[in-house]
Amino acid sequence: MEDEMFEPLMYVLNQLVTWITAGAMVFGGVVPYIPQYRDIRPTQKAEGFSTYVCLVLLVANILRILFRFGRYFETPLLWQSIVMIATMLIMLNLCTNVRVATELQTKKRSFTDFEWSHFWSWSRFVDYMQCVVAFTLLVAYITYLLLDSSLFVETLGFLAVFAEAMLGTPQLYCNYQNKSTEGMSINMVTMWMSGDSFKTGYFLLTEAPVQFWTCGLLQVGVDITILLQVYYYSRYPQKPVSHSASHTTNAL
Repeated sequence: MEDEMFEPLMYVLNQLVTWITAGAMVFGGVVPYIPQYRDIRPTQKAEGFSTYVCLVLLVANILRILFRFGRYFETPLLWQSIVMIATMLIMLNLCTNVRVATELQTKKRSFTDFEWSHFWSWSRFVDYMQCVVAFTLLVAYITYLLLDSSLFVETLGFLAVFAEAMLGTPQLYCNYQNKSTEGMSINMVTMWMSGDSFKTGYFLLTEAPVQFWTCGLLQVGVDITILLQVYYYSRYPQKPVSHSASHTTNAL
């Protein structure tokens, strides 16, 4: 009798935990960008945020969505990609407006110029949107043609999560080059590691495709290595961080 009374309660608690976990998966990845957005908007200074982070995450999440057509995975992971794409477009729009307002450019650069030297350094947000749409349509068409190929589908899934897993490697390399972590946001890296650890655990518990949790483990490994650099380089006098390094730093 007591078991019958507790069954509805256990069901509600189980559903509540499921919803909270799914919500954390969907929205947890965008949390590190909220303080960056709030810092850039009032100060109108976007030098500390690299828009190449947006490029990597846009590519990774577009590929992940297309991967789902060939290999099913949990719906919260799909919504996570949609929310992240929207977040990166918002960050791109903000950074583009700030850059246009603060820099005097002698020549407007656009996506349709097809100049590789100015790739992802365009003057208008609409140019970034044109690039994203063109990339999405191209890869979607290729996916449609090769959807029956298990090799292509699995490769697509690997590229999606591997691109995101490599997001911290520029910071790792810059720290190594400078032999210093001065100017790096340790709190931001810690947030990344916490989120990546939670995400990887979610992949394992929900039995997500192998590409997801293997690259999740790789991403956690990169985060831990960066924190180990903080400990190691703290034993030596800190050197000034180069301008390029600071861009990558705050991008994390």
